[in-house]
Amino acid sequence: MTVIRNDSEIDLMAHLMRRAGFGASRKELESRIKIGYESTVDELLNPKSDDQVDIYKFLRYYPMWWKPGTMGGLGQAPWVWSMINTTAPLQEKMCLFYHNIFATGVAKVDHYDEIQDMIDMFRENAFGNYKDILLEVAKSPAMIYWLDNNENHSDSVNENWGRELLELFTMGVGNYTETDVRECSRAFTGWTLEHKLPRFHMGRWDWQFKFVPEDHDYGTKEFLGEKGVFNGEEIIDIILSKRATSLFIARHLYSFFVSDEPQVPAWSVTPPKDPAAVEFLADTLQESGFHMGTTLEALFKSKFFKEQRFSKVKNPTEVVVGTVRLVGEGLFPSPKIMDWTSQIAYMGQDLLNPPSVEGWHNGIEWINSGTLMKRTNFVSEMISQTSLSGVHDIVERVMQIGTDPHDVVEAILDIMGPLKMSKETQDELVAHVSKLGRFNWSTSGLERLVELMQLVVSTREYQFA
Repeated sequence: MTVIRNDSEIDLMAHLMRRAGFGASRKELESRIKIGYESTVDELLNPKSDDQVDIYKFLRYYPMWWKPGTMGGLGQAPWVWSMINTTAPLQEKMCLFYHNIFATGVAKVDHYDEIQDMIDMFRENAFGNYKDILLEVAKSPAMIYWLDNNENHSDSVNENWGRELLELFTMGVGNYTETDVRECSRAFTGWTLEHKLPRFHMGRWDWQFKFVPEDHDYGTKEFLGEKGVFNGEEIIDIILSKRATSLFIARHLYSFFVSDEPQVPAWSVTPPKDPAAVEFLADTLQESGFHMGTTLEALFKSKFFKEQRFSKVKNPTEVVVGTVRLVGEGLFPSPKIMDWTSQIAYMGQDLLNPPSVEGWHNGIEWINSGTLMKRTNFVSEMISQTSLSGVHDIVERVMQIGTDPHDVVEAILDIMGPLKMSKETQDELVAHVSKLGRFNWSTSGLERLVELMQLVVSTREYQFA
């Protein structure tokens, strides 16, 4: 029996759902094909209120996850559970996108709940204006403490927040001077937080943003070629008016959603992979007033996006969340969520606790001998659980194809992706399963099929999105 693989519509829709979400089952892909690619993009960008996960359902089972303080694993678990169960995957993907840019870690903040509040803010503003994100981040108690703006005073300027606002959050190295850093920092003096209080019996008290007028520098500032009595919001307006900012954010979008770029510190000396695509995204950002939803729509409907398939290494969150969603696990608030959250950290991405203000280095740097073993062991274990609804559906679909080893391999690659597999790897898979002849679904066929699926998810190709 001949299997026709990689139907163009299915293939393109699978690509979209890997990048704009965490992958999709064959059943979901077939459902989305009925409404079409562009309508799916529109739906992803316009989630309904009932698409969001009821986090209180989770907390009813695990109240200790409410205000977890610094208890490792507990702080990340509600977000991981939300990513697994959401019907608005792009919204959660944008939270991940912003979290890597505005990297803020519990290692210093010492307060998971405050960083989760940032994630909630990212979710609410996912498709809105980038300026709103910047303003909310500047007022976030977690960020204020993370970058020491609580120590930024009119008579003693701390440049940490001002520097990172320019270097990592908006413009990038080479587009501002040291004077600009200081003048920027002056504009944010007095932006602080209420005093930290000691823990209470259920965790930590909430922090609050506080503006202290008497601690603000009201003097004239010279910033990026402009002169005036600027406050923080006006500084952000000036930053967003510069072409360098739109190009920098555009490159972030390209790197996260389209194709792996070199790490951010290299951007000042290394040109983009696709300068025309970055210019296009920068133009869209500027023309839309930095409206992220408009820019994302242009990105997902662009030719360059559609052509860049399997050109990104999955980050650990994508590996774990995508696999759990594929196999149909995680709908019920299970204690397994702690293990899944830990697995993401073991693979190198300790959510809510990035290694530095730069966030995580992406692409091929996700892969080393240790993390690769964690990845393959996790996905292999999950795909072997035939009692799970997603695995059961894959098995049922493959069994309908027939018993020929070549057809079974083709079917697996198609139904679990479609996956773009090298001819050499595919031939090896066929050769391996052919040793025992045709599949017998009434005897050992299922066991052989499970082994084949474990081999597929252990391949290099499965690690790419």
